[in-house]
Formats: sequence, structure tokens, C-alpha cells
Amino acid sequence: MNEIIRKRKSVRKYDFTPLDTTILKNIQSQIENVKPLYPDIPYSIEIVNKTKGMFNVKAPHYLIFGSEEKEGASENIGFIGQQLDLFLAASGIGTCWLGAAKPEEKEVSTLPHVICMSFGKPTEPLYRELSQFKRKPLSTISEGSDPRLEAARLAPSGVNAQNWYFIAENGKIHCYRKKPNPLLGFWLNKMSFIDLGIALCHIAEESENFQFQKEANAPKRKGCIYMGTVQA
Repeated sequence: MNEIIRKRKSVRKYDFTPLDTTILKNIQSQIENVKPLYPDIPYSIEIVNKTKGMFNVKAPHYLIFGSEEKEGASENIGFIGQQLDLFLAASGIGTCWLGAAKPEEKEVSTLPHVICMSFGKPTEPLYRELSQFKRKPLSTISEGSDPRLEAARLAPSGVNAQNWYFIAENGKIHCYRKKPNPLLGFWLNKMSFIDLGIALCHIAEESENFQFQKEANAPKRKGCIYMGTVQA
């Protein structure tokens, strides 16, 4: 498994000194080379220095993700953003997904805002031991056998809800999100789409040839909504 997947963590304490210009240029280059889950959905990623909103984390820099509002947009942003999360963690830079934060600038992008990610030099441990992950066992979020499911299990999610389910079958992985819970509110239900994209990024990292598409005859799962299948 990708070494960073096995040890990354969300960082909430940072050195507020801005990163070196060369490092920021490398990050910008990586932004321009990410691979979207859905190439036909327009999106934007911008680096800013301030955000606002609930549960915000103070950091020297933030990634601001925007997207055209259409089916698959949130999964696409989760998939793209987690590539950057893993890249930054591998570069010694801390990150944290911020679902409720927003940019302070009125017009950072012409596309609707989706989510933020803080990043910078951490003042707390950047990595953790595998035993320190607080995750549901595979038996409660999946059925069937596929080594890539462990990478998906370790993916971050909003309030660590892990509102996904996977069925491994004949080399394929059918992917689902749990049906919305009215008690959780709009924000967490919206996050479940982004979270699935994050988990799919981890699966893609462990796949030789990653392809994701919907199938007409995918198995049904009670209490879940089918989102697509990672092809064999």
C-alpha cells in the first residue's frame, strides 16, 4: 500500500510562516497535473491565505476548490483534492480538509465554492502509526475481498463518518454512499459525496489501471445509493 496512505493524518496546528516560494510553485505545478475522476466537469483550485467559517483551522495557506454544479462534481473534487493531500503529506506538508470553511475573498473563482483544505508546515506530528487510525472495520463497510479496500478504509471523511460501502466482486469494486439521514443535516450529507471521491482516490492509488463508471446491473445494497464501479 502507498506509504503515505498508511500514515497520513489531518493536521490542525501549523507554523504560520508562509511556505517558500519555490515550494508553492511546486504545489501549483502539482495542481495543474492532477487527474480528475470526471474530466468533463469544470473545476478550479486556488491558493489563498485566509478563510472563514465554522470549524476553521488557522494555517498559512489554503486550497480553495470550486466546481460547476452537476452530477459527479463533489466526488470529482474529493478525488482531485485527495491527490493533493497525499502529495503534500509526502512532501512534509500538513493538510486538513475543511468542510465548513469558505474563502474570505468575495470572488476567488467564478465557479461555485465546494470545499477548502488548509496546508502548511506542521507544529504537530505529520504522520501516525497504523494502529492510531480510528476507522470502522472492513466488515462493516464492505463485503467481498480486494486488497484495495483497506486503502479506502483508511481514507479521511467528514467527522470520520465513513458513509460509504463497497462490494468487491470479480475484480471490480461497486461503490455506494449511505442514504441521507435527515438528522445529520445538509452539510454531512453533502460531504458524503466528497468523501466517496476521497476514498476512490485511495483505491486509484492502489490500482494499475483505474476506471470508474456506472453499471446497469450493479448489485443493490439496502440503505445505500449506488454511485459507480471501479472496473476490473
